[in-house]
Amino acid sequence: MKLLCLSNGHGEDAIAIQIAQALRRHPQAPEIAALPIVGTGHAYQTADIPIIGPVKAMPSGGFIYMDSRQLWQDVQGGLLGLTLAQIRVARRWAKDGGHILAVGDVVPLAIAAFSGATYGFVGTAKSEYYIRDDRGQLLKSRRGEGWSGSVYLPWERWLMGRSPCRAIYPRDGLTTTILKRYKINAHNLGNPMMDGLVVPRYTQSAIPEEQRALMVLLLPGSRAPEAHHNWQTLITAAHELCHAPPTPAPLLFLAALAPSLDAADFLPTLTQYGWRPAPLPTVPLLTDPSAQGFQQGDHRLVITQRDYPACLNAADVAIAMAGTATEQFVGLGKPVITLPGTGPQFTPQFAEAQTRLLGVSVTLLKHPHDVPKICQSLLGNPDTLQIIAENGDRRMGQPGAAARIADHLLTVL
Repeated sequence: MKLLCLSNGHGEDAIAIQIAQALRRHPQAPEIAALPIVGTGHAYQTADIPIIGPVKAMPSGGFIYMDSRQLWQDVQGGLLGLTLAQIRVARRWAKDGGHILAVGDVVPLAIAAFSGATYGFVGTAKSEYYIRDDRGQLLKSRRGEGWSGSVYLPWERWLMGRSPCRAIYPRDGLTTTILKRYKINAHNLGNPMMDGLVVPRYTQSAIPEEQRALMVLLLPGSRAPEAHHNWQTLITAAHELCHAPPTPAPLLFLAALAPSLDAADFLPTLTQYGWRPAPLPTVPLLTDPSAQGFQQGDHRLVITQRDYPACLNAADVAIAMAGTATEQFVGLGKPVITLPGTGPQFTPQFAEAQTRLLGVSVTLLKHPHDVPKICQSLLGNPDTLQIIAENGDRRMGQPGAAARIADHLLTVL
């Protein structure tokens, strides 16, 4: 069996890789190749999954749906020619008897559908939670988007319902339920986005008294230069937290930067806000030898580019201007405060849509100076925290989805 992974974005590449690695561990492991529709597919190369077609980094970084100017820049950058070449690759794969796993939105789904191959689809871009409440009722403000009865439009459902499409894996249970109304072969097997995040837990009682500071995770996003602009906003919020009356207990900020970013670019903002280099505090779970420590009064800050899962597990609350990372933190059952940026990804429109997607777990604010009041309110209400924990599980699912999807794929393809 041969399987081609089609994906259109960094997060989508990561999900496809999770499933591919689960397939590789299977006794009947297929031959796996990849064709990233967006970007150069560096993650596939790192995972030792061969790329079989042309790839190219586009100016938009894959966010053409947010701005028509981004689309025009991509067209000028050769988007149409690249897409046609990738379609030809998919069709050749099908002629050779290969199957396709499409991950993302309608673009890889359509390429898979018109390749002539049998295919499965992992839908990462859409959820009924964008237009419905927890009971599945259509939101009054989203009736226009729900005109066809689903967040997935009729032509998308047609692509999912074709006979060569052997299985659909939506991102949550509510979306699965709605798709099944249209006789679509949808399966709620979880969200691979939550795989690989859980690290050995620790208890507060096992932590020395001096280390029991409130841990605040800072997530600026993964793409430069947007992450640099977001960082300025996040450090402003951290500054507000450190100086909010009454005098707060010591805080420990964990800044999880993507490995692709240059950490040196984030240091001037820290200096501007009074942070000075300091020895690293002893933080449970963190093991990054290249992490950097900073101090401002009694408050500490750690920058790490290697301990992302540990940061998600250790932190009590996140201040985030990110996509996938925010969803993963919510999936761990924890509260997130978000602040909109200037884009191209984390715009006010994106932040508002993400709040609908993730529900009560996310609080969207307009200004950093509002962060201390909301943070105190969230963490001081055990009932709210319990609701947030339950909501995270409902919206994002349990770990192990990649293995479950891999097992199911092998039975249907």
